[in-house]
Amino acid sequence: MSDEYILEIEDLIKDFPGVRALDRVNLKVKRGEIHSLCGENGAGKSTLMNVISGVYPRGSYEGRVIYRGHETNYHSVKDSEKEGLAIIHQELALSPYLSIYENIFLGHMKTMPSGEKAPGGAYRFGIINWDYYIKESQKYLDRVGLKESPATIVSKLGVGKQQLVEIARALSKEVDLLILDEPTSSLNDEESSHLLDLILEFKRQGITSIMISHKLNEVLKTADSVTVLRDGRSISTFDVKKDKLTEAMLIKDMVGRDLTHRFPERKSSPGDTIMEVKNWTVYHPDYHMIKVVDNASFYLRKGEILAFCGPMGAGRTELMMSVYGRSYGSRSEGELYIHGTPLRLNSASAAIRAGLNYVSEDRKGLGLILIQDIKTNISTSSLGKLSHAGVMDVQQEIEAAEKYRGELQIKTPSINQLTRNLSGGNQQKVVVGRSLLADPDIFIVDEPTRGIDVGAKTEIYSILNDLVALGKSVIMVTSELPEALGLADRIYVMNEGKIKGMLMHEEATQEKIMQIALVG
Repeated sequence: MSDEYILEIEDLIKDFPGVRALDRVNLKVKRGEIHSLCGENGAGKSTLMNVISGVYPRGSYEGRVIYRGHETNYHSVKDSEKEGLAIIHQELALSPYLSIYENIFLGHMKTMPSGEKAPGGAYRFGIINWDYYIKESQKYLDRVGLKESPATIVSKLGVGKQQLVEIARALSKEVDLLILDEPTSSLNDEESSHLLDLILEFKRQGITSIMISHKLNEVLKTADSVTVLRDGRSISTFDVKKDKLTEAMLIKDMVGRDLTHRFPERKSSPGDTIMEVKNWTVYHPDYHMIKVVDNASFYLRKGEILAFCGPMGAGRTELMMSVYGRSYGSRSEGELYIHGTPLRLNSASAAIRAGLNYVSEDRKGLGLILIQDIKTNISTSSLGKLSHAGVMDVQQEIEAAEKYRGELQIKTPSINQLTRNLSGGNQQKVVVGRSLLADPDIFIVDEPTRGIDVGAKTEIYSILNDLVALGKSVIMVTSELPEALGLADRIYVMNEGKIKGMLMHEEATQEKIMQIALVG
């Protein structure tokens, strides 16, 4: 044990039924540094952070967790929070129908021993002094740079601002060690830059941060040290400056091999128009007069990858969900043609029958049935194909699930494992497997590689390329501009609910995409 380190992990082992998630992991984090944790999906990163923070209590793992010089004995997250350790998960844990200030102090509002108004914010008999908490929350909102009223309901905020509320909540607990699991995975470039600057400012204030991230450029920009996990083992630790760390060095240790081509090469030869959307307008689900998508028109050709880019809130997802069986909005107007035939698709099942399939960006909320197993999740969209006279062919279902488990390299001991027990990247592969089994003509994939490591990203890219080689068509919504530039035949740029322009692959650059989005 050394005063130099705020956290030391020694020979940590964590088992789940049928799989060893952590296999004698060792890690040291210096006081006041930003330490990044990298690795493929299923490498054990989130499991390690859950052990450290008390999500997995003492007794459920082997090895030692030493925090501020003492071995921990946490039985819950509340135990670690009392000692100044806070974790912010990739899936935010805010209560959407409460205000910002209520979320910040939820679970740690203090009670007073007397009837006097006191700094803790409550009266005797449990009457809460809400004015105190509104005023106190403003202090933390100022620290994270969130310019919103503390009384704003969280569901009215975008994902980037919700992330800042989570961090403000951590700061309110007088945090010394802040753990962030994929903090920028749902953010656009501007929001990501602000958050990374915030983490650097916390470092200047003496707060230590552990950041899990698949965005290697952000890791190299922000971190002082990087530890790589692979298959549940700690492989290497780098000092970013001293070791002159590069993305190639990280990737090699993450995947166990050199990854020379992130975007597989393919010959593009799109055919005739397979789908056309004309003058499409979508109205907000709650505020029925507000246009979320405004008079959008686009077309898709057979055998092409078509990308939609733009800042967060541009209307890309809302456009795709409304086209997919009017799955978003109070109402939508416009014309939809598939194979030249005008269609009015009023449900997701109708869209599937018309040859469309949609992979949601919200894999946990909209893409998966978390309490069901992998097999059931893969077969959900193809029940008609796997049934005879209304009776499910269980053997055919098993064979289909095993096929995509192998082809997509889903890391799991069994297709009977619950999807909630998979890592984020493997959950995404299950969603992709379900779409592939349905065998549509048109795949709509919304942020298909969000929260996925570089090795798994390359696998997804190869699948998309294989699909168009078979004559399928792909619409890809992505916030990662290099992804659009590396894969797409054409790129539509959206902002403020409108399609601002379109670029062919040959002319597209990051600068042109941003210029169209912001200037038009």
